[in-house]
Amino acid sequence: MPELIDPSEIMFTPFEPKTKNRYIMYIEGIPAYLVKTAKRPSIEFEEITLDHINVKRYIKGKGAWAAIDVTLYDPVVPSAAQAVMEWVRLSHESVTGRDGYSDFYKKDVTFNMLGPVGDVVEEWTLKGAWIKSADFGEIDYGSSDPVEITVSMRYDYAILQF
Repeated sequence: MPELIDPSEIMFTPFEPKTKNRYIMYIEGIPAYLVKTAKRPSIEFEEITLDHINVKRYIKGKGAWAAIDVTLYDPVVPSAAQAVMEWVRLSHESVTGRDGYSDFYKKDVTFNMLGPVGDVVEEWTLKGAWIKSADFGEIDYGSSDPVEITVSMRYDYAILQF
């Protein structure tokens, strides 16, 4: 006997998609309005192979959270370049060559996905984030585009709060 289809599964079901442009990212020392683009967290697990006679079985190994890139606008005031360099100096001082303790340069980063009326519908917290690389962008006499900075952040793990 054929399975009956629930009419609610084939008829229009209202839903509100999350959109890429509704978010606020909070990074200590960097104003939220300077964040232009960011990537949501992603995790990948190692694969462990268990060999047994003529077959292979696979199990999950250690997980690793991928670094994320954040693009910042760099206005005259407040200078995003200065804010990024202040964070970098917590981990490495270019003039003296000294490095800092991880307790100083690791920060928690939060970003909220917003609903259509500004309500927080999803919250991520990146624990122990630090700057892996900072690209202060290019300048060009032939362009009037705004200067942007790309920061790659590595973090220990991410928590999807809700």
